[in-house]
Amino acid sequence: MALQVSTAGFSLFHQRRVQRIRAVASEEFASLKTQEDKVKLGGSDLKVTKLGIGAWSWGDTSYWNNFEWDDRKLKAANSAFNASIDCGITLFDTAEVYGSRLSFGAINSETLLGRFIKERKAKVPELEVAVATKFAALPWRLGRGSVVAALKDSLCRLGLSSVDLYQLHWPGIWGNEGYIDGLGDAVEQGLVKSVGVSNYNEKRLRDAYKQLKIRGIPLASNQVNYSLIYRAPEENGVKAACDELGITLIAYSPIAQGVLTGKYTPQNPPSGPRGRIYTPDFLTKLQPVLNRIMEIGQSYGRTPTQVVLNWLIAQENVIPIPGAKTAEQAKDFAGALGWRLTNEEIVELRSLASEVKPVIGFPVENL
Repeated sequence: MALQVSTAGFSLFHQRRVQRIRAVASEEFASLKTQEDKVKLGGSDLKVTKLGIGAWSWGDTSYWNNFEWDDRKLKAANSAFNASIDCGITLFDTAEVYGSRLSFGAINSETLLGRFIKERKAKVPELEVAVATKFAALPWRLGRGSVVAALKDSLCRLGLSSVDLYQLHWPGIWGNEGYIDGLGDAVEQGLVKSVGVSNYNEKRLRDAYKQLKIRGIPLASNQVNYSLIYRAPEENGVKAACDELGITLIAYSPIAQGVLTGKYTPQNPPSGPRGRIYTPDFLTKLQPVLNRIMEIGQSYGRTPTQVVLNWLIAQENVIPIPGAKTAEQAKDFAGALGWRLTNEEIVELRSLASEVKPVIGFPVENL
């Protein structure tokens, strides 16, 4: 009997020990999986999720939200933020000019993002969020000091002591060398973990890379317009230069401002400024591409949005940052991860899309 009790006790002890080992292993696996879902941002030490969320529309009344901002849209943006976190997407991209105070009724996107982070961290203190924001190269901003000063203003709006990535939003008409020096100063002052540029052509990109390298600071990223139907980075040398120099290409407008989701048709074009870019005529020519995207998505049980985001991720060294205005959109974006289109499908979609004349990109790309 004593032996039986001892055996039973040993069995119970063994069972509990196995359960503890499995629990620890499960936690370690989850941690490992989280790390696998992240990639290094260029040559920096920063690791971010393979897909981020763009916060351009948050608080904006000049391009998005039908020129108005209200409590309903605020709650939707907050839900988009929380849904992204719940899905494991923790990289958020904003800018000082998103939701600019110059636009009537706007709320600065940085302010909103900072508020969302603070509220979420009150519930989950250990939460880690990677914040990327940008410096506006306005004509009256001169010298390296203007970059650090603008960053400090952004940090105040965000409610943070530092950000993970600070980018030059576009090349300045003049003074770019000073701006690059300002990025380096921000790193050395501990205000930012990594630095990047945006809308930089190949020559400007290489120049910025060399200038920072002298100080031992890697240029982590170049954020440019890049999607299945806007492949200028492949054609103008930017993508190749990023790959060569170890600079991550961050793709904005990766679903062409919603056009590649299949939501819009020639009879139902986008409203507002987007309607002047993605016209009924353009949408008619795009229809064969959209039909094939839908067919491929159905074969995987995926949405068109997930297919086109996956196409970008498959290009390697690319992090798409689609804009999420609702929780449903954020959840949809997350479905682009964890699988991959075949090489044949990637080539086929590029070939189909090449038959459609691309829309005009952001003009400063050509400065």
